[in-house]
Amino acid sequence: MSRENRAPTASFWSVPRWRWLSVSAAAFVLVAAAYTTYWATDGRYHETTDDAYVDGNVVQITPQISGTVTQIGADDTQFVRRGEPLVQLDPADAKVALDEADAQLARTVRQVRGLFATTEQLRAAVEIRESDLEMAQKDLARREKLASSGAISGEELQHARDAVRSGEAALLAARQQLAANRAQVDGTTLEDHPDVRDAASAVRSAYLAYRRTVLPAPVSGFVAKRNVQLGERVSPGIPLMSVVPLDEVWVDANFKEPQLASMRVGQPVTLTADLYGGSVRYHGRVEGFGAGTGSAFALLPAQNATGNWIKIVQRVPVRIALDARDLAAHPLQIGLSMKVDVSIRDRGGPRLPEVTRTAPAYSTSVFDSGDRGAEARVRAIIAANESGAGRASSRAQHALLAVERPRGF
Repeated sequence: MSRENRAPTASFWSVPRWRWLSVSAAAFVLVAAAYTTYWATDGRYHETTDDAYVDGNVVQITPQISGTVTQIGADDTQFVRRGEPLVQLDPADAKVALDEADAQLARTVRQVRGLFATTEQLRAAVEIRESDLEMAQKDLARREKLASSGAISGEELQHARDAVRSGEAALLAARQQLAANRAQVDGTTLEDHPDVRDAASAVRSAYLAYRRTVLPAPVSGFVAKRNVQLGERVSPGIPLMSVVPLDEVWVDANFKEPQLASMRVGQPVTLTADLYGGSVRYHGRVEGFGAGTGSAFALLPAQNATGNWIKIVQRVPVRIALDARDLAAHPLQIGLSMKVDVSIRDRGGPRLPEVTRTAPAYSTSVFDSGDRGAEARVRAIIAANESGAGRASSRAQHALLAVERPRGF
């Protein structure tokens, strides 16, 4: 074949090849430039991970006294509100103990009233003895004047002297009795007397035990892990069930070591849940960092000396608080998987700030009424027995005691 016939064939293959190479190179340059621009303006200010899970408080319901379960107010998956009764224990024994404590307090109040009354009686007796002694001393003085003139006999004078000594002894005995009785009541009132306070403490203890036969929900949430059964004999500290407040959950995101250098508390976070997919976004902020890696707090920590250690990139849990409105719109459950994107553009402040709280992180007021009820019960018993007001005071006392009983099912 001649040279003239081969030239057009080489030109046919060479022209399109260079054209495609030029287009490919230009596209690669554009993609690289776009990615570089994205990385420089936004990409380098984000740290992401899919090793993140929803966590929350699991509030255990445990009895404070021993008893037999007679009623169960909620079951797994059910929602309960704060203060609603969850478990009822048999209150018979606690009611008997409370009645005994009530009676003992009433009896003690009356006994202490008797001590105060005896003190006044003994004070009057001392005044009488003082008056008798003064009369005996005057009588002795008159007889001593008469004895010098022989108007009275020596025997009568001796009787007068014996009367004075007898009066002095009687006065001393009366004063000692007054001092002994006064030692039991001095510096106190009826309510502050040690015997009354001791009996009142017994009433408070019995009243709290009676109220604790009903186990209320400390928080609002969903019941989980119910282990208690009807007729079961339970003891203090045994978990009966749990209440999970799903409106207060957070996310624990486990970031690798190199990702933590630029993270700070308060940085904004965008999250998605596998439950809802990428169309639903949650907003939150970095709330804090774990004090160590996950392996450091494991049941079997990695130890180089024992041979169970391998050099791998460690992860540290980062706690992320979620926006309450996002949670209300799309509820989450504990343990669900999340994808986390932390914006690290703002890197001000220390990496591990020493943040302290000025108020409790969590609190409940459902147990506060027990102290108030016990105190009201004690005051009612004292008021009904300190003055002997009679039938009206007794009716008022019984009405108050009925109102202050624990709310059951």
